[in-house]
Amino acid sequence: MHALTRHIHPGWLIIAPLFLLVVTLYLGPILNILWLSFTDPEPGLGNYAKLGQEGAQLRIVWTTVRICIITTIFSVVLGYSIAYAMVHAHRQQKSYMLTLLLVSFWISILVRTFAWLMLLGRKGLVNVTLEDIGLIAEPITFMRNELGVLIGMVHYMIPYAVLPLLVSMQSIDQRVMNASRNLGASGTQTFWRIYLPLTTPGLVAATLLVFILSLGFYVTPAVLGGGKVLMVAEYISVQLLVTLKWGTAAMLAAIMLMGVLAMLWIMSRFMKLSTVFGGATR
Repeated sequence: MHALTRHIHPGWLIIAPLFLLVVTLYLGPILNILWLSFTDPEPGLGNYAKLGQEGAQLRIVWTTVRICIITTIFSVVLGYSIAYAMVHAHRQQKSYMLTLLLVSFWISILVRTFAWLMLLGRKGLVNVTLEDIGLIAEPITFMRNELGVLIGMVHYMIPYAVLPLLVSMQSIDQRVMNASRNLGASGTQTFWRIYLPLTTPGLVAATLLVFILSLGFYVTPAVLGGGKVLMVAEYISVQLLVTLKWGTAAMLAAIMLMGVLAMLWIMSRFMKLSTVFGGATR
């Protein structure tokens, strides 16, 4: 026992109880979900077998993945542009932009969603403005379809894409950019061959963050989709609260969890995840 304590830092003895508590609070519900997915309503793989047999559940999963991929692409592209502008802005302008970015985190997703509901409705500001200037003859249907859901989700996820990209861009040594230009490279060549590869960890981090968070969207698809765009999170809620099929809900939640873990594992085969999440490169 004495030999063991010599190899353990005293600090671990202090944080061990809290660490075990946190691990229990995280692993407990996850293990319970996995258990329910295999045991409710009866032990076995019945819930997972139904996923392949019922076309409705497969369509919901595919709709969720498709919307999350599109949301991730637009959010990361727009977030990259915003982060690039912030890095190259003057200090005062950069502070204003960063303040606006942080303020967006304080606004409830419910408030944002209902704001888009007012803007994108048939008599909303967007349609009324487009009709007044003569661009459209009749209102565009933004609501109760994937277009409205995508607009709301992209708007909410852009700040989450900007932050890791901003950190990655700020860590780039500007002397490398200057050296590239001094050697005769144009601004376009410097961006594509030097700047963009150096921001790859930020791009990967932003992509993972946005995609993983998008998988759990509930309010935005429910409100802007109007019941016509059903994603996994909303379907899980229906299974829990309406049909009381806890096994089905647990199965879908487990699949989402395993999908995220598989994506992180595949990514770790090609690059160090520690660099993606801000760790050292060595």
